[in-house]
Amino acid sequence: MRTMTARACAMALAAMLVCAGSAAAQVVAIGASNTYGSGRGRTAGGVDPSQAYPAQLERLLHARGLNVRVVNAGVPGDTTAGMLARLNSVVVEGTRVVIIQPGGNDARRGGGGADAARNVEEMSQRLRSRGIRVIVLRNPLALVPPGSRDPDGQHFDARGHAAIARSLLPQVIGALH
Repeated sequence: MRTMTARACAMALAAMLVCAGSAAAQVVAIGASNTYGSGRGRTAGGVDPSQAYPAQLERLLHARGLNVRVVNAGVPGDTTAGMLARLNSVVVEGTRVVIIQPGGNDARRGGGGADAARNVEEMSQRLRSRGIRVIVLRNPLALVPPGSRDPDGQHFDARGHAAIARSLLPQVIGALH
């Protein structure tokens, strides 16, 4: 009887390890319209969220054999204060990496650079205290090729999102390990 119990326990433990090993690691991308992907609409160069950098990053990670889910927590028009306010609701237990993309909405809404910097630092500290790795995506405009932006110069088309995803790929892989 003990042999059967020990064998059953060993098989259950092995099954749990296999399941744990196959569970997708979670990455959350939090930001505004350039994270979400909408811009000013697909006709003006914006993209569907399925073509935004979080979705493209997930596909790149899968192509490298990594079982990673990238959650798009972008909200068009959001500010860093808004991101900070919803941080706990979008970064659920088990999240391993968070990509923070502060945009230009703080400045457009009267918030200064110092407010945005404080909010990003507060988000980073909260996440790190939970054991979550943080990547801050600053100045994504510098990452995108010419001609891959909306006429407003601020939002990206699918090529711009692809460039951001490619740029983030090694950082995310490094943060996952």
